[in-house]
Amino acid sequence: MSQTAIHPADVTDELLATYETVIGLEVHCQLLTESKLFTRDFNIFGTEPNTNIGPLTIALPGTLPKVNKKAVEYAIRLGIACGCSISKRTIFDRKNYFYPDLPKGYQISQDKKPICDQGGVNISFKHDGKFIEKTIRFHHIHLEEDAGKSVHDGSHTETMLDYNRAGTPLVEMVSEPDLRSAEETGAFVTEIRRLVRYLGISDGNMEEGSLRADVNVSLRKKGAAEYGTKVEIKNMNSIRNMMRAIAFEEKRQAAMLENGEAIQQETRMFDVETGQTYGMRVKETMNDYRYFPDPDLSPVVVSDEWLESIKSSMPALPHELREKFVKQYGIPAYDAAVLTDTRELAEYFEAVCAKTTHFKTVSNWLMGPVKSYLNDHHGDIAHFPISAGNLAALVELNESGAVSHSVAAQKVFPVMLAEPNRQPSEIAASNNWLQNSNTNELETLVDEVISAMPDKVEAYKKGKKGLMGLFVGEVMKKSNGAADPKLVNQLLAQKL
Repeated sequence: MSQTAIHPADVTDELLATYETVIGLEVHCQLLTESKLFTRDFNIFGTEPNTNIGPLTIALPGTLPKVNKKAVEYAIRLGIACGCSISKRTIFDRKNYFYPDLPKGYQISQDKKPICDQGGVNISFKHDGKFIEKTIRFHHIHLEEDAGKSVHDGSHTETMLDYNRAGTPLVEMVSEPDLRSAEETGAFVTEIRRLVRYLGISDGNMEEGSLRADVNVSLRKKGAAEYGTKVEIKNMNSIRNMMRAIAFEEKRQAAMLENGEAIQQETRMFDVETGQTYGMRVKETMNDYRYFPDPDLSPVVVSDEWLESIKSSMPALPHELREKFVKQYGIPAYDAAVLTDTRELAEYFEAVCAKTTHFKTVSNWLMGPVKSYLNDHHGDIAHFPISAGNLAALVELNESGAVSHSVAAQKVFPVMLAEPNRQPSEIAASNNWLQNSNTNELETLVDEVISAMPDKVEAYKKGKKGLMGLFVGEVMKKSNGAADPKLVNQLLAQKL
């Protein structure tokens, strides 16, 4: 051990660079079925405690589970999207452990024969100013039921149990230890969230617990073949906090290794306030869950016909749309990535492009004024007031030269937001915002500006060509923004 112990706060980037971080995730995703995985009890978030329960949810004697076919279909849909091999015959197992919010004393899960095997997700992220692409492999994806929820009162003397969540269908995505940084992990979970939303199998709302992850982190010296001892950070339901937890854990483990201390295999939690992880329990040995096939559930057989019907109903996936947008619409890869962030935004973009050929301009509008409006109003494109047809009409109005971009963005667009049923051409005409290309009228305005600014004209003639912008601006003011800027520039250049 070194003479002076290193504290995590003292770990520098240079010291961290001598280690390699190895990260694997177990991502739990609640499925958007109307009922639970093995019972008809409602699968609804946010209702009063213990209202979405019945005899099977609370494990009354004599109750028998029945598999929710839609949940199996959703898991298969995810597996197809991730390039997994789909098990044609899968079984459910009992995972035995005791916890107060687990009514049966066991969880119905999958052990030896998960519904989906292998596969992976492609991620892209920015590092040192460059976009990096990487494939993160899955070990498998399996189906299981969620547990209930323990609710602790403010005095920490009582624990209440809400079984509404018990039995909710989950898919658990178990990755290989392919992740190497907090950045990669954030990109990985972001892509999973985007994917399950595209597929329509989950809302992916991390703040509601619909998507959460257990993060396994270990360090090893650069070039080492063997993995280090991993610790598990439980129940991360925020991408930002997940990245913070990894960043702290890297420094904590690096400090321990530099101090000659052994890393314990343990379960840790993350404190949002301090930004630090803390120990919850030590894993001396692997948990013995005594898995065995659930005797009340028959094997699930996935026929070729059923699998083909699921494949045929698959929507276009984010990576497919990104490729399509670049090839078909000729927009940059960065634009395509932004416009495929959600399925709804991608569909809106295509709906606008169906009514105009100015595809890059459409992209600029969506990434500029439209996105600014959505950010200011905490909304998404599904609640955007302007129809795809009307936005296309505004693009055409601008591209035709009938209005300048500044008039379109700063004057016509706000009116359309307030009165979405009005046509942009009618708005521009009624407010006298249509661009004036009448040479005689504009020449009069140019003469007025030149006459009113003799000192600036003299300076321009002596070489201060930057004053052209001032002259153009003054003409535009006099025309109330209706003058054609190109024609104004031409007339001023001739006159000056």
